[in-house]
Amino acid sequence: MSDNENLFAYFHKNFPDDLSRPLLLTPEGESISYADVDNTSSKIANCLQDLGANKGDRVTVMIEKSVGNLFLYLGCLKAGLVYHPMNTGYQTSEISFMLEDAGPTIIICSRIQKSIIESVFPEKKVKAILTLENDGTGTLVESYRGFSKNTTVTKCSGNDAAALLYSSGTTGKPKGIVLSHKNLSSNANTLSKAWGFTRQDRLLHALPIYHVHGLFVALGPVLLNGASMSWHSRFDADTVIRSLTECTVMMGVPTYYTRMLDNILLDSEYCKNMRLFICGSAPLLPETFKEFQARTGHLILERYGMTETGINASNPLKGKRVAGTVGQVLPGTIARIVDDTGKIVDSEEPGNLQVKGDNVFSGYWNMPEKIDEDFTSDGFFNTGDKAVINKDGYISIVGRSKDMIISGGLNIYPREIELVIDQLPEVVESAVIGVADDDFGEKVVAVVVTKSDKLTAQKVIHACRLKLASFKSPKTVHFLDELPRNAMGKVQKNQLRERFADN
Repeated sequence: MSDNENLFAYFHKNFPDDLSRPLLLTPEGESISYADVDNTSSKIANCLQDLGANKGDRVTVMIEKSVGNLFLYLGCLKAGLVYHPMNTGYQTSEISFMLEDAGPTIIICSRIQKSIIESVFPEKKVKAILTLENDGTGTLVESYRGFSKNTTVTKCSGNDAAALLYSSGTTGKPKGIVLSHKNLSSNANTLSKAWGFTRQDRLLHALPIYHVHGLFVALGPVLLNGASMSWHSRFDADTVIRSLTECTVMMGVPTYYTRMLDNILLDSEYCKNMRLFICGSAPLLPETFKEFQARTGHLILERYGMTETGINASNPLKGKRVAGTVGQVLPGTIARIVDDTGKIVDSEEPGNLQVKGDNVFSGYWNMPEKIDEDFTSDGFFNTGDKAVINKDGYISIVGRSKDMIISGGLNIYPREIELVIDQLPEVVESAVIGVADDDFGEKVVAVVVTKSDKLTAQKVIHACRLKLASFKSPKTVHFLDELPRNAMGKVQKNQLRERFADN
């Protein structure tokens, strides 16, 4: 790498010589070239800097997936700014905390979100609040239109922050995950090689880009190889299946694959141009793996990663792909399984998964005390996942010690939801669990102890939707006289999961 370790500089030197080549094409017929991306991202970088954003400043982005959003991400990289995406489903209390914690210099949002953001984070706290809509209109576009399409990519070290993403904490307080230029470039390079990306590839991109999967895992190998994408603003099974004929690679979450299997269109003919289907962000059921192979002739490649680390392990491109495992540790990453005392366990023995490498973040935003808690003295990150490594080096994730729920590929922490439910005056206490769901992998279920028989499931769900993104809100609510506890008084969520598994 050159002396400028800016992630965009790393991508740019691998752009095709002919910048008129398409980077992305949409199902609606729009074609965006590498030249379009290069020129527009430069205009945005110049505009944001003119508004007063300096290297290292945060730019909060709360807009739907669009071509303009991609331009904005790359423009932030060019300017050395820290891109901070937020799920557009977040409610007012979530938005308020993250804005106060991130302390952005500039906010980009939709017109609909602007009034909400201004109500919790007055415009005087930032240099600008601009809008960007799905159709490419908005005050951001009006602002950058007159700027030069040329700019110098801001010089950054590999350790400089490139992005800030929030993951809800087990205590209910979201944690800001700082990802550096080196974290992202090293993982993009590793995945590009592991999955065999070339300039001839076209990725079917139907993932959201407020999440590490769609923003970094998917975009990195494409930009690093001058490849192209079929760019979908959302996942629609019919449209995605029809688009497979012009693509070579697809990345998705298990829900995408189960919905494709539910669609009568899916067959081997639609997949004849495809070389690779990749799945992650949540466990893939072995039945889905087998049924997909039977219908399409393709073995899904399952991998394992986290927001804090990018991708750590992957089933092989060439070699045995084992259903129910996330494959082997990728080059550049070291993984180990230890017991609760930190001692490495024997092969085939379950324990706590720890990882180390250039892909692993160095710490949480504004939370230096978490370093000692989440990292070992020799630099390994405690993933919070329980895992087993077999004699062939294949890793199986067997549990999550942090009690996280994964629904539709999105991480949900029960404590955040419990805090909302427990504020209801009729509630004594609550426990939130995840139970198996055919479509989303897991669904959120709340178990509530109440002091009033007037409290209904609808009222609990409504209270959650007022304060939390809809994907975090319980789909089902059960009422008990008391929660099951062990001798130490800890709620036995495993018993609740067993009891309500079929509800």
